[in-house]
Amino acid sequence: MHSEFSHSASNQSEMPFALVQGEPLTVIPQDLYIPPDALLVFLEAFEGPLDLLLYLIKRQNIDILNIPIAAITAQYMEYIHLMEELELELAAEYLVMASMLAEIKSRMLLPRPVEADNEEDPRAELIRRLQEYEQFKKAAQDLDALDRLEREIHLPNIEIPKFEIEIPLPEVQIKDLLTAFRDVVNRAEQFASHHVEREPLSVRERMVRVLEKISAEDFTSFYDFFSVEEGRMGVVVSFLAILELLKESLIELVQSEPYSPIYIKAIS
Repeated sequence: MHSEFSHSASNQSEMPFALVQGEPLTVIPQDLYIPPDALLVFLEAFEGPLDLLLYLIKRQNIDILNIPIAAITAQYMEYIHLMEELELELAAEYLVMASMLAEIKSRMLLPRPVEADNEEDPRAELIRRLQEYEQFKKAAQDLDALDRLEREIHLPNIEIPKFEIEIPLPEVQIKDLLTAFRDVVNRAEQFASHHVEREPLSVRERMVRVLEKISAEDFTSFYDFFSVEEGRMGVVVSFLAILELLKESLIELVQSEPYSPIYIKAIS
């Protein structure tokens, strides 16, 4: 069995170490000097003893569930000796695997007692570890094949310019003010039939009342400065007070948009 496998394995094409002028190189020339540091990449090709074993098995299309321990152990030891000859730093885990393979090989060579037919295959633990490693390795390769940020995917890094847009408020025209005042007068005329004794009205006094009612932070509706109960005379005095305050630049009129309600606020 062993001789048949060795003969078939020898027929398998060895993976070349390098290509020289297009020709594969499977055996290191004896007269070629290679600096020890030049082949450090050799160890980096394998991520550990399980990776090396998996490489040897897949290279020869061997069924992982039926590993020929003797042949694989021999090939594994060849790589170990090659690492030592090249003066590469050999990790301890490679030597642990070598001893494990030697132990399995010796157990496979020893004759089994008849009553030990149900004994577990010495290769079972190694097969389990190889299968588990193969699954994790494939998962890692699948993850590495995914698009990765800063490798295949690059997020744009553009600073958005700041736009400061000032929307000027529409200027309050005198006709708009007169229109608003007309509405107040119309409302005041509704009380014209009532006989109310009016006190003497003062524009200056009404100016003071308007200033007391407004502030520089808040907007007060134009209609809030008129009391229709005072009748036409009262609203006229309030309107004159507002005009006088505008003339003296003590208040300002504000509209959010054309034909919208007029507001009054103090000038700070």
